[in-house]
Amino acid sequence: MTKVSFIGCGNMASAMIGGMLGSGRLSPDQIVASAPSEETRERAQQIHGIRTTADNREAAAGADILVLAVKPQILPVVAEEIRDVLSEDVLLVSILAGVSIAQLEASFPIEPGALRKVIRLMPNTPALVGAGVTGICSNMAVTQDEFSLVCDLCGTFGQTEALPERLFDAVTALSGSGPAAVFMMIEAMAEGAVSLGLPRQQAVRMAAQTLLGSARLLQETGRHPAALKDMVTSPAGTTAELTRVLEERSFRSALIDGLRAAAERSVQLRGNGQEEKNGSGQ
Repeated sequence: MTKVSFIGCGNMASAMIGGMLGSGRLSPDQIVASAPSEETRERAQQIHGIRTTADNREAAAGADILVLAVKPQILPVVAEEIRDVLSEDVLLVSILAGVSIAQLEASFPIEPGALRKVIRLMPNTPALVGAGVTGICSNMAVTQDEFSLVCDLCGTFGQTEALPERLFDAVTALSGSGPAAVFMMIEAMAEGAVSLGLPRQQAVRMAAQTLLGSARLLQETGRHPAALKDMVTSPAGTTAELTRVLEERSFRSALIDGLRAAAERSVQLRGNGQEEKNGSGQ
């Protein structure tokens, strides 16, 4: 029976645990989580029915899969605390934003000539409602079966995309920072509708459902976004006017430039030893 341990039980870890349990892939007795906060531990026990502890070493000992879900800046402290209780066969899974596989290997060394099994994840906040997208990569020590197992577990709280680690700054920009752009778009669409007379609460609900439904239509038809845009655009109609104004105001260029700026900032933060939040943390 696979034992999965979480070091840290913040929002993102809780979302992952909820997905794994809700799907039936794991049972509560297969999961243990550590957190220094008694409130956090009690919440995890009440919501998920799992065992919790304040002792990171206790959580890490005997784990088959160890998920690191702490703040990136405290990784050195946690690594020093738990490395000697880890099995050499443990599968180390990290959701620490900006912390590379090489850094994780160096933080948890094993015997000379051997390589620690490391998988790096980049989940995003919609995982909190089971609708996330998680970038995933691994080092050469991880077998295909082990990689597939973690992909399956991540699939319980959203979509999983395998990517080389060199693209993780792009993943950070698109799926990590991207939800902020979506929320801004919903907010702007609702404001526009309010200016036309719709009540605010209805405008927000309708704007959110418009984006949700449009995304679902794209996913389920498999058609190119441009084809779907053309499908809803009649000659000299209202949609043609909407898209004309958006193009005039450089809507697409602004999004493209914003994503590129976010990716560049991800590189800068990593170089400065600072990290963007991704929902992890004890």
